Amino acid sequence: MPRSLHSLLGLTAAVFIIVISLSGAVLSLNPALERVETVIPASGQVSVAELGGKVAQHYPGAEQIQRTSSGTLIVYYTQDGRSGADRVNPETGQGIAPYVPSAFSRWVKNLHRSFFLGSAGRAVAGIAALAMVILSISGTLLLAARLGGWHQLLRPVRGNLSQRLHIELSRAAVLALLLSALTGVYLSTSTFGLVPEGVEAEPEFPLKVSGAPPAAIDTLSALKTIDLNTLHELVFPYPDDPEDVYSLTTDQGAGYIDQASGEWLSYRPHDVTYRLHEFIKMLHTGEGLWWLGLILSVAALTVPVMAVTGTLIWWARQRSKPRIADNSHANTADSVILVGSEGNTTWGFARVLHDSLVQAGHRVHSAPMNQLAPHYRHAQRLFILTATYGDGDAPASANRFLTRLDNIPQASILPVAVLGFGDQQFPRFCGFAKDVEASLAARGWPQLLAFDTINRQSPQAFTRWGNALGNILGTELTLTHAPKPPSTTTLVLTDRVIYGTDVQAPTAVLRFKADEHGGKTSLPYFEAGDLVGILPPTCQPKRQTPRLYSLASASTDGSLEICVRQHPSGLCSRFLHELPLGGTIEAFIQPNPNFRPATGRMPTVLIGAGTGIGPLMGFIRHNTYHRPMYLYWGGRNPQSDFLYKPELMTYLADKRLTQLNTSFSRIEQRAYVQDKLRDDAPEIRQLIDKGAQFLVCGGRDMAANVMATLEDIIAPLGINVATLKSQGRYREDVY
Repeated sequence: MPRSLHSLLGLTAAVFIIVISLSGAVLSLNPALERVETVIPASGQVSVAELGGKVAQHYPGAEQIQRTSSGTLIVYYTQDGRSGADRVNPETGQGIAPYVPSAFSRWVKNLHRSFFLGSAGRAVAGIAALAMVILSISGTLLLAARLGGWHQLLRPVRGNLSQRLHIELSRAAVLALLLSALTGVYLSTSTFGLVPEGVEAEPEFPLKVSGAPPAAIDTLSALKTIDLNTLHELVFPYPDDPEDVYSLTTDQGAGYIDQASGEWLSYRPHDVTYRLHEFIKMLHTGEGLWWLGLILSVAALTVPVMAVTGTLIWWARQRSKPRIADNSHANTADSVILVGSEGNTTWGFARVLHDSLVQAGHRVHSAPMNQLAPHYRHAQRLFILTATYGDGDAPASANRFLTRLDNIPQASILPVAVLGFGDQQFPRFCGFAKDVEASLAARGWPQLLAFDTINRQSPQAFTRWGNALGNILGTELTLTHAPKPPSTTTLVLTDRVIYGTDVQAPTAVLRFKADEHGGKTSLPYFEAGDLVGILPPTCQPKRQTPRLYSLASASTDGSLEICVRQHPSGLCSRFLHELPLGGTIEAFIQPNPNFRPATGRMPTVLIGAGTGIGPLMGFIRHNTYHRPMYLYWGGRNPQSDFLYKPELMTYLADKRLTQLNTSFSRIEQRAYVQDKLRDDAPEIRQLIDKGAQFLVCGGRDMAANVMATLEDIIAPLGINVATLKSQGRYREDVY
């Protein structure tokens, strides 16, 4: 519900909210600009009487003195039959410059308050402010749910550029935006009389005055007691009329003063409603609190960016939603298919299963695993098709499934078949699917079909599973699905640096640029830590899976850079090592947003071995803000395969890299990267206390040894690696 409400409001009210925010940013900036040009005397330093006397000297025809919320003093006067208005210095009473209200500010204010549509526009502005309140609250609820609770609200976030930008800006601006929106709703409702607006105090006009000759204004006792910084307005009596009076309005109230005796003739304090209204108005505009105005202005400027990124996030989510025909309602289906997918490839297999069951006469309901219902009224069987994310984690559409499973009553248990999708090169192949199967078995869910797995999206394995399922159901099921190959970009090899030949581990740093003759003159978008998929020309796409390499560069660097070690039986690595300069490859980008440094200034510890240094180099290269970055890296021999050594020395010098720690396994002082971590255990614990994040890249054995070593190091702190993972402070890219 919060996500649907957030998306609906954001999309429907986006234009109005953007207009109100941008115009509000301009108006909120005015108090600070006005404050720069204004002299503010210290509290109690200048009285209204003193100022009035000085103004009377320079403006004999003074009629009125006004003080704005930001402290600007304006005197209205008549001279030689002409009316005028000047800004004056509060310490001298002298004019500074003519006062001319800004036509631009008036135009922006009308746009902000009513869109130039009168009362109807004011109503729309109020509704837009209410929408902003709901968006702020629902967005905060969504973020808390995504990060694992309110106590995790400030933890690092994962996601693509649009997601991270949307979340980081919202976290930074939400309190200011909520304040602005709530006060805006109040002011709007008060305009229409839905809440009391608060009326300025109106004292009774005196029926009797002394009528004596007027005294000098700076001698009037009542005005001597009024601090200038509390003044709103002082209206002078009409010249040569002894029956007229001074009219004074301050922060506290309003009244009339005898121009001869200087005594109060009548006075009425402002009531609570008026003071509340003025206080809320000050919070909304920043008038009277110039520093708050600056905060509100900066916060308002984030709204257009959040509107754009929010729309992009919504559009990406809409595009990624499965399009499944004949999808029966959950309570009418006899077969339910639940899907766990990170990149939506598993949905392709689920769609084939769905269509085949429908053709066989079944009523089928397909949905993400997170939508597991407590009860399916007519369901006879449940299918779970799920991928695994990272090192055995749940994919995005299934990260709440196991929690929901705990709430399923015994009466709702169904026969279930679990099918896992993964890649056997990873140590926890189909790890999440296995966890799901184990949880279902522990809760007594009967097996419809034995647990099975699909390696590298194998169409043959899926067909085999479908045949087994058809035998159980007593119907013929032909499940044929060939995953659509991703669209590729032609890249040209422009540079190659070879390391490791002397230690029988040839490793190449390869740099590619877009093929200017291939129609595209620019690289696809990617960030350091993302993956590039490459398939050698000799491979058959239906029989081979593209080889994925971690990127050591971002597209803004102007080249795509990877670090590749040649393996004796490696078809793709041999192809890349033998590729001549000027040779081309077909490649596609696979985002890997969960493996990159979190935002902020917290220390980052980069750990890798061999070619695992690739993405870590990209992170260091882009550390232009010099956040503390520590690199632990292991190679074989410093004379042969010290990858990126010249660049690392440069980054140490310019402070993009704080500390370099290397270890080599083919020299007399043999050591591995985990040994260096163990040697630096006290320093590692200090970095953890400072909120450090760990990024580990390399082979699975190295990663396992690093994790075991780090467990020992941090045990005295009372935490473990699992805790760091849950906080987003330990991330791996393991192959």
